[in-house]
Amino acid sequence: MKQNLIQFDSILPTLVPRCGQSVLITIDGPAGSGKTTLANSLGAKLASSYTVHMDDLYEGWQSTLTPELTIKLNSLLARIRDKSQVAFRPYDWQKNELSEPINIPAPQYLILEGVGSGQGAIRKFASLALWIEVPESQGLARVILRDGPQVADQMVGFLAVQSAYFLKEDPKKSADYRLSGLETV
Repeated sequence: MKQNLIQFDSILPTLVPRCGQSVLITIDGPAGSGKTTLANSLGAKLASSYTVHMDDLYEGWQSTLTPELTIKLNSLLARIRDKSQVAFRPYDWQKNELSEPINIPAPQYLILEGVGSGQGAIRKFASLALWIEVPESQGLARVILRDGPQVADQMVGFLAVQSAYFLKEDPKKSADYRLSGLETV
């Protein structure tokens, strides 16, 4: 991951905000590719940053990459643009319900990471779009190692939805940079 971060040291300060006063960085790619790892590394380098994980915006397995998610993303980013506030209710996967609302001032850098963060409907807000590539089988193995074998059945369905999303939206093609997820773990 260090190699991937070095190239951004000179780029990050030059990014122009396109979401109000916030620079939006999107990190998309297959499940288990290292998006969260990269987001954490970038966030640690940036003085004023906040990361929104797509997992917090999904509302369970049945609503991962739906039109409702796109509406939610547009609403979240419009509020940042217009009111300089990050406001949403993260999903609690353990309780299968929405958690308490998060409402914080918009940071200088907003990192949006996860499958679905590179969709076309929100690209106009992004100052930097990143794609992390990893073979699907390796990504799946990482997810199961990270989240436990109990997610294996749900992941089969999610991978099908993920593939359809990648075909429709093609976030890899529209990314400013493509990175190897093989270096993230």
